Amino acid sequence: MKPITRRQFLWQSGLVAGGLVAAPLVRIGSAGAAAAPENAAAARLSVAHWGPFTGQVTGGRLVRTLPFAKDPYPNRMVAAMPDVLYAPNRIKAPMIRQGFYRDRSRSDTTLRGAEPFVRVSWDEALDIVAGELRRVKTQYGNRSIYSTQGWQSAGNFHAAGAAVQRLLGMYGGYVYRINSYSAPVLPVITPHVLGDAAPRATTWPVIIKNTTFVLMLGYDPLRNAEVRSGGSAGHFDMEWIARLRDAKIPVVSVNPIEGDTDRYLRCKRIAIRPNTDTALLLALAHVLYTENLYDKAFLDKYTVGFSTFADYLSGKADGQAKSPEWAAPITEVPAATIRELAHRIARSRTMLMGGYSLQRASHGEQPVWMLITLAAMTGQIGLPGGGLQLDFPGALGVPLGSAPGVPGLSTGTNPVKDFVPLNLWIDLLASPGKTVDYDGQRITYPDIKLVYLAGSNHLNQAQYTNRALEAWRRPEVTIVHDYVWTPTAKHADIVLPATTTLERNDLFGMDRFIIAMQQMVPPLFEARSDFDICAGLASRLGFGAQYTEGKDEMAWLQQFYGVAQQQARARNVAMPDFDTFWQQGYAEFPVPDSANEVVAYSAFRADPVANPLGTPSGKIELYSERIASFKYDDTPPHATWIPPTEWLGSQQVAQYPLHLLSAHPKERLHSQLDETRLRRDYEVREREPIWIHPQDAAARGIADGDIVRVYNDRGQTLVGAVVTAQTRRAVVVLNQGAWYDPLTPGRLGTLDRHGNINNLSTDAPSSKLSGGNPTNSVLVQVEKYVGMPPEVTAFTPPSGA
Repeated sequence: MKPITRRQFLWQSGLVAGGLVAAPLVRIGSAGAAAAPENAAAARLSVAHWGPFTGQVTGGRLVRTLPFAKDPYPNRMVAAMPDVLYAPNRIKAPMIRQGFYRDRSRSDTTLRGAEPFVRVSWDEALDIVAGELRRVKTQYGNRSIYSTQGWQSAGNFHAAGAAVQRLLGMYGGYVYRINSYSAPVLPVITPHVLGDAAPRATTWPVIIKNTTFVLMLGYDPLRNAEVRSGGSAGHFDMEWIARLRDAKIPVVSVNPIEGDTDRYLRCKRIAIRPNTDTALLLALAHVLYTENLYDKAFLDKYTVGFSTFADYLSGKADGQAKSPEWAAPITEVPAATIRELAHRIARSRTMLMGGYSLQRASHGEQPVWMLITLAAMTGQIGLPGGGLQLDFPGALGVPLGSAPGVPGLSTGTNPVKDFVPLNLWIDLLASPGKTVDYDGQRITYPDIKLVYLAGSNHLNQAQYTNRALEAWRRPEVTIVHDYVWTPTAKHADIVLPATTTLERNDLFGMDRFIIAMQQMVPPLFEARSDFDICAGLASRLGFGAQYTEGKDEMAWLQQFYGVAQQQARARNVAMPDFDTFWQQGYAEFPVPDSANEVVAYSAFRADPVANPLGTPSGKIELYSERIASFKYDDTPPHATWIPPTEWLGSQQVAQYPLHLLSAHPKERLHSQLDETRLRRDYEVREREPIWIHPQDAAARGIADGDIVRVYNDRGQTLVGAVVTAQTRRAVVVLNQGAWYDPLTPGRLGTLDRHGNINNLSTDAPSSKLSGGNPTNSVLVQVEKYVGMPPEVTAFTPPSGA
């Protein structure tokens, strides 16, 4: 099949409207390769989370960036890289909050985010940071230090979080976080049910060849596949989604909103009530069970606990059959539609696809567990084109190339064993000594006195912004490395200017490429790499030689490349020497034929005794004895419908009648790139856009393009209205990641001017099992904003900077 161009792809999917491709697109040649920069000699190669790119440097200045020639469907976010480098809000020198600088022992932490900053030299800044680390360690111990990492930047060596955690580990340790905001529940529930923290995936070629029906729930691969954790070597998913469409495989999408994939594939969409997927899946299972359309032999051989679940499904256990008629008023999906869908699943080779959004909700374990249960009832797990897909880190079932692994900077060992699920880090700061449940364990929070972040807009990500800001006041010192004045940096005590990817050298390896991430310009202003910052601190703390191991940047990269060469030689794969590789810019590796034919859980299906799952029974656990032993009141031992804390069926709807869904933005990565010109394509009057249904808008006197206030008991924010039928009635959609911009800095409860969704979200754990974030279980009200809206200052550096 001849690849379609990115422009053709956008036109076919109906995504051109609204200025999505307003900026010039890269020309795609007949082979699907992006056009190279005009001055090829000045072109240098690098990688971002949204794809590899080349940069053209003229007169020492980066003038433009274009996609890598090997990326068949490049993302236009790569064009924004010069904006990253030359952002007006770059942090130009080490800065310290004024009150903290004047008297660290009596600094008023309530002034974080409100006070001016003082510029200091690097020597003074590093001396102060080293001194604070010594003081906190001596006075309180290492259990009083918290550090984490975010998506930061691509690259194996310059991982900001790894640099800091290597430093802190060598200095006695730190409290760390586990799991993520993206997938807070999957790595907890799936080991209990499937034995894998990252469930296995069937490859696209197998799906295209064998699947006859696809059911997607809360899943939008066109949007999700644009970015990948750790970086992306190219957008190879797009070709397979195009082939899925060309193969005319029927696809039904269960989603309250019409996503990009729905439009491109022209899916039949079931506009379900948010957070009711478990009830729908139960009703589908009820039809299979009562009409004898399920695979008894598969359940007997490969699963445990179905009989107990069947008692719940039929109503024998609780008096309520989970029939389509029961589910219809919960889901607002007609019973006849549910029954028809169940019959289609039963008569087809069905692939059930569940997106990350399902588990980012109150009781987010339940739809995941129920999707696995339904797939088991079909008896198609382990068959080509059948079963389910749950692992969506960015690329779903794309055949993997044979590139050897490239190591990164080792964080070493962490002597401190205390941890916190990511969604609970604000609770950690706010409630020292509190004990909480997590996956069968009891966690007692240490008393955090020092927070050290690098490459992470952590405060902007935190659910329930006002509680997060209050908790942020408790530590005695907060330290941040970053390249721009993010909301987190503005609220820190000590801010150290870090380099961008464009100002350093690195290595990236994944799938079918190892790519040389080549420095495009020297560091601007006084920026230093995170590794160099931490090396300076390690020297002051007495272990500089141990930290650097006597190697500079290029020596580390050559060492990492050498490890990859050793792996390649063991597999009889040829690799060039380092100098040749660095000059060429990349090494490409073939996709083995065997990589195209991966069928998830096929070995388990072929012989469950020889190839058991990692569960206690070695089988798929539809009922978990281990979870039952936890005796959690919010996590039953089998998939169960539990009404969310906030949803359209709850009592709060009288005051807050709209369900707010959080989506991933198309033209930034979480909060990354919010400072770039890409904002001009999607913002409404300088605010984050909110989707609202025409009838909901009309009832509130809201027109397309109006500034509106969105609010609930937790907070309030200003956004721009986009009136669209792409969302169902009573559902509004606001992308996550817009930078927090308080009307009155330092004051709790103040109006956010820019559309940060976390002013509205809750930080209550989704359950005792996972402690996940219920981002998609939020109710709000929306009203038209009257008067002149306040000026957006999210991207203005603080006073003194």
